[in-house]
Amino acid sequence: MLRLARRLLVGIALAACVALAVCGCGSSGQSAAGAGGQPSASRALVIALARPVRDLDPLSATSRSDELVARQIYEPLIENLTGPYGDVRKVPGLALSAHPSEDQTVWSLKLRQGVRFQDGALFNAGAVLANAKRWTSSPLGRGLLPSMLAVDAPRPDLVRFILDQPDPDFPDRLDSPRLGIVSPRALKGTKLTRETNAGTGPFEVRERSGLGILLASTGSWWGTRAQLGPALDQVEFRSVPSASERLAMLRQGTVQIAEELPSAALAEARRDPLLTTLPGHSSAGEAFERSVRGVHSATEIPFLAGAWLTRIGAG
Repeated sequence: MLRLARRLLVGIALAACVALAVCGCGSSGQSAAGAGGQPSASRALVIALARPVRDLDPLSATSRSDELVARQIYEPLIENLTGPYGDVRKVPGLALSAHPSEDQTVWSLKLRQGVRFQDGALFNAGAVLANAKRWTSSPLGRGLLPSMLAVDAPRPDLVRFILDQPDPDFPDRLDSPRLGIVSPRALKGTKLTRETNAGTGPFEVRERSGLGILLASTGSWWGTRAQLGPALDQVEFRSVPSASERLAMLRQGTVQIAEELPSAALAEARRDPLLTTLPGHSSAGEAFERSVRGVHSATEIPFLAGAWLTRIGAG
């Protein structure tokens, strides 16, 4: 009974925090919701990360935290999406199809039409060419696509990747979150000049501090029209270096997901009837409040980094 009462009090405190605009709530590191209308408490999710979010440029998002957050803003060309609440459809992402030449040295991608970046720029073959030029001009990009020789665009909805050797796994390489497509308007050479309004994804940056970052649903994501979600209005990522503190915040209800917990913390979480766990790489894993919907879909990946959160919702 005491445990239930404590959870209710925490829930009330979180709801009050969401209702505040910019002044913050509680202790340091707890961000306030942004302007433009507040979501209901059931559609906000708070995730405790082991490391701070430092770089939202998908190409240089080399840490688990960077990759997880960047993936919510920028979409790679190749992706199979499923909707929230048990939706079992497989919907292609920005590329509707990818077909190889007979010798698998040319891959032709048909692009989804009617998609815009958050800054209003049109997603088309020209946008893909600008990103491909960035990849080939960067050591990071060349490392992810070592066989890519050139890219051309026979028409606005078609791009062809020309390789220097056969690569049957080339589409799998293109689904890397580090190859998220960014708006050509936000590019200057190989550099991403701004982190906001530069992706085609379901979330945009609403607020950022040294301790965390708040993302909000754009409301204009193409996947929403296809009933792919997102199931959340806002996602807040908090940097909490201590594993024991991440677990404590989860048990208190301050956060709904705690990532990268070591084996001892996972074992402790498994003994809590209000929590569930998801094993990850090596001996680390994630723990969730049981109220988080869609957790079963995250079992398709070995750890939370790289997950699309469009199908995960807070109950």
